[in-house]
Amino acid sequence: MTATQLIEDARTLNSRLAALDLAGRLSFVAGLGGRAVFTTSLGIEDQVITAEIGNHRLPIDVATLQTGRLFPETVALIDETENQYDIHIIRYEPEQADVDAYAAKYGLNGFYESVEARHACCGVRKLKPLARALSGATIWITGLRRGQSANRAETPFAEYDPERNLIKVNPLADWDIDAIRAYVADNSVPVNPLHQRGYPSIGCEPCTRAIKPGEPERAGRWWWENDEKRECGLHVAEEAAIAAQ
Repeated sequence: MTATQLIEDARTLNSRLAALDLAGRLSFVAGLGGRAVFTTSLGIEDQVITAEIGNHRLPIDVATLQTGRLFPETVALIDETENQYDIHIIRYEPEQADVDAYAAKYGLNGFYESVEARHACCGVRKLKPLARALSGATIWITGLRRGQSANRAETPFAEYDPERNLIKVNPLADWDIDAIRAYVADNSVPVNPLHQRGYPSIGCEPCTRAIKPGEPERAGRWWWENDEKRECGLHVAEEAAIAAQ
């Protein structure tokens, strides 16, 4: 399918999803045909989506990027979530040769030294495994929300991802954190205990800290960098053809 057609399809889907609740959005996307993949970081919003997929037995693949540097609490939550919802979460790990090459060039923890080195680490541990997770997919489902950061404030429900030539769906785009927490409490959704310790956004252990009072949700990610729009490269709005027009 051409990029022009996918952009138009994403624009139409964006309007359609806006009128539905979360269950309706996911069910509608699951019924479009093709392979739909939800990539979860096991964060609180992603757990809400996983709960909906599992409870409604939706034909959506659930995958996670097991980077090799995750918090032990995050790793443990993978098994707990699988058991609660009777689903299989597909693990995608970095290639050891890529990890070794990175360490030889930058050092194992070289990401603290420069933005270039940090992006290279994210490339090895996240972007390349993501490419394998999305191989053959037509729909990529994420837990992006507008309230997560200023950089995500315009997140649409559906957009064309030109780098991967597929449609990215963000079914929680209009949910705020209070709605997320209420869903979790009402539905006994398992969540990462780190959320209760001041970590609203949880990535790799060396690159995540608890936030301070008043800080944005994602302030603890790559906390040593000064760029307020810092991202790992999985979701970069400037590179996407946003379909929210």
